Amino acid sequence: MTTAYDVPPTLLIERLKDRLQKEGKIKPPEWAPFARTGIHTEKAPVQPDWWYRRVAAVLRKVYLHGPIGTSRLAAEFGGRRDDGSAPKHPRKGSRSIAREAMQQLESMGLLSKTEKKGRSISAQGRKLLDSLAHEILLELAKTNPELTKYAGGA
Repeated sequence: MTTAYDVPPTLLIERLKDRLQKEGKIKPPEWAPFARTGIHTEKAPVQPDWWYRRVAAVLRKVYLHGPIGTSRLAAEFGGRRDDGSAPKHPRKGSRSIAREAMQQLESMGLLSKTEKKGRSISAQGRKLLDSLAHEILLELAKTNPELTKYAGGA
């Protein structure tokens, strides 16, 4: 059984982003074009589809580290604050982006709330990520024959 642990995260997030964008249930908030992703960044993201990529990354993070809340998820997407000549210190990412992304995923049925622990992946979300991971592994096995034993011998 192929899981999200078995494939490169960049390929999984890109494939998941395309799937979420195609379904049309995920919509960027009206403030998304102007929002910075955290206090550690100077400007807003330049990619037009950054919201879908972030939502896909949030779903993967919840799969790997769940149950997880908005504060810990914001710390996962944080970075180093550049204060000029002062030493750099770690800062959290935007909690409103994490919260809004998790609310949208929850409305799709891919996440579920856990009492006092945050949100965890639902059975539907696990099925989606595992099926995408299996598709990716099959494609990788075409170029790298050693991976066929992990792809179920297909």
